[in-house]
Amino acid sequence: MRETGGDTLTKAADALTKGMTGQAVLDSLPHPVVVVGGDDKIVGANSAAEDFFHASLSVMKRREVSWFVPFGSPLLGLIAQVRERGGAVNEYKVDIGTPRIGQEKLVDIHASPLSEAPGNVVLLFQERTMAEKLDKQLTSRGAARTVTGLAAMLAHEIKNPLSGIRGAAQLLEQSASEEDRSLTRLIMEETDRIVKLVDRMEVFSDERPIDREPVNIHVVLDHVKRVAENGFASKVRIVEDYDPSLPPVYANRDQLVQVFINLIKNASEALNGVHEPEIVISTAFRPGVRLSVPGVQERVSLPLEFCVRDNGSGVPEDLRPHLFDPFITTKTNGSGLGLALVAKIVGDHGGVVECESGSRGTTFRILMPAFTGPDVTNGIED
Repeated sequence: MRETGGDTLTKAADALTKGMTGQAVLDSLPHPVVVVGGDDKIVGANSAAEDFFHASLSVMKRREVSWFVPFGSPLLGLIAQVRERGGAVNEYKVDIGTPRIGQEKLVDIHASPLSEAPGNVVLLFQERTMAEKLDKQLTSRGAARTVTGLAAMLAHEIKNPLSGIRGAAQLLEQSASEEDRSLTRLIMEETDRIVKLVDRMEVFSDERPIDREPVNIHVVLDHVKRVAENGFASKVRIVEDYDPSLPPVYANRDQLVQVFINLIKNASEALNGVHEPEIVISTAFRPGVRLSVPGVQERVSLPLEFCVRDNGSGVPEDLRPHLFDPFITTKTNGSGLGLALVAKIVGDHGGVVECESGSRGTTFRILMPAFTGPDVTNGIED
């Protein structure tokens, strides 16, 4: 079984309480481990951390951790969270790259308090590969690519014959016996179902410019929550964890509503049979997140993070790499287009959508650029 970051962090915390022997254990760990003191200065590190930060332990001990990471990095808030909660906190896909330690440093950070030294925090970094970074950046843009051409073809080659089949079934129904009418009705219902499926697929071939404006994401999420609580998620507890100071997102409001309805509907369906089902909707500002976006030379800042988390049993491991691909679904009667549509909409807005799933639940995370227009308050331009 593959060792998780949390398991390694536990070993690191144990090692830190064992003096020289503990340091030897730390140095044997393949991942960078850093201990931050109560004054935010680095008080300990292993050899992997020295390589990672391009500095010796003696140099690292003379600096605060903020010296090694970008200004306003989520890492600093993560340390504060650990001290406030007194428990372990994880942050995934954080960009801590700087000219000092290297521009390409996308990591998962596992942070835990050091019980033997109150105020001290142990940080373990798991660096992600360049291939994975590029793959994740392209996920939202490429997810629906296979559907685009197919949708245009289906609209012409299938919808027209279907209308003829439905018309013929209606004519037959007029002279058919009661027993045969059930068959003609079945033909009409199935042709209607296929037409609706083709209509949904046509959305993927729509290349018209998006009509955008500054949008208050919390107004969107409040609307979606009301829809969910009065319909498909009526038996699920929905929790809000919002950053009230979040700037607006430059987006199409109706398309954002579609995105979050799809995500929350998926989450609620994943909670069937779960004791005390719960969905957490969260928003946060992550100034350290920047990604390379196809067609744009400069790295784009994606500081707005919107998450939908559920406490279900998770997505099957074999489906996770293909979750945003069209026609991939675990539902008996599902079309497999819901998450592909989410990926297309987010990608059209210049954002990225990704999924983290395990036995304790699933998190869909959307990263999007903030609106940078003048005089904007709560998503409305003055």
